[in-house]
Amino acid sequence: MKAGRIHSISISPERGQLKKEVLQARVIESFGIENDGHAGDWGRQITCLDYDSVKASNTKHNLCMSPGDFAENLLLDGIDFSKISVGNKLKLGTDVILEVAQIGKEDHPSIVSRTFGVSLLPGEGLFCKVLSGGLISRGDSVEIVSEEEEKKK
Repeated sequence: MKAGRIHSISISPERGQLKKEVLQARVIESFGIENDGHAGDWGRQITCLDYDSVKASNTKHNLCMSPGDFAENLLLDGIDFSKISVGNKLKLGTDVILEVAQIGKEDHPSIVSRTFGVSLLPGEGLFCKVLSGGLISRGDSVEIVSEEEEKKK
């Protein structure tokens, strides 16, 4: 399967806030991204969106949304989100493994109002838990881990 890349990494100190872009971040096993308000001992530790969806939303709604403006942690480029299901694993860079715990969820009202009423999380957001941590950087590779690769472990 074709590998994609991390277009951006964004964090915020608390939940319910838009996130700010950072060039790299430490991902902590069973916790999430260091210094991010969504990190913790639960199933939605990291939120991912498709970069193509953000670009399409900007065009369709005449917006200029930037990384983190939809409250996502990671914008992924070059990954076919339609092929991802709950339970799939994503490998980021060389060490980080995420497991998709949920697809879509209701947005926080303050986020929707700050994104001009446009939201991608309810239908497209990938909510993941961290199986293996490490350092990630903008531009790192991303791939869906195949079932064959999982069986080799």
